[in-house]
Amino acid sequence: MERAIIEGTMRLLEEGVPLAEVSIERIARTAGVGKAAIYRRWSGKEELFVDVLRAYEPEEPELPGTSLRDDLVVLLDSFRRRGVANQSSALLRTVHAQMKSSPRIWAAYDKLVIAPRRRKAVEVLRRGQENGELRADLDLELLHDVVVGPMLMRVVLRPEADLSEDLAARVVDLVLDGLRPVSSPPSRP
Repeated sequence: MERAIIEGTMRLLEEGVPLAEVSIERIARTAGVGKAAIYRRWSGKEELFVDVLRAYEPEEPELPGTSLRDDLVVLLDSFRRRGVANQSSALLRTVHAQMKSSPRIWAAYDKLVIAPRRRKAVEVLRRGQENGELRADLDLELLHDVVVGPMLMRVVLRPEADLSEDLAARVVDLVLDGLRPVSSPPSRP
């Protein structure tokens, strides 16, 4: 039943119905279920829209746990894969654009999707700091933004940008080369 509801919602969006005009009643009719079935699973259409988007995104990656670099490459590559999916789907681009204009839907997406991903990435950075792979004095929240920023720039702001398969590794290596502890302080004149 949950799959029918998600597919019914996507069908409405594919038909060009704006998010603002997609009501629970309309979704129920399209999915062939009662409104109560929807409300048993979702408190409102904001949460339902978030699940619709998640249904069409790549699975969350399993982190290898072998090193900071390996974990960051896997995390960044999941952003890249989402970007590739968005580039190839006009529907997903449209839904994301409409979602950003709805504070309630965006807040739900932030709470249910973005914030958990951010926490996971900051935890990877924290483990790297604790393992000595990063300097102890780094602001991990800011570092997260520095690491993820280049990928988000290409995925969100430059949707035509190259998202080659080696992009995640190139970004991580570029950032980590400047953040690793040094065995001795650089000599200064």
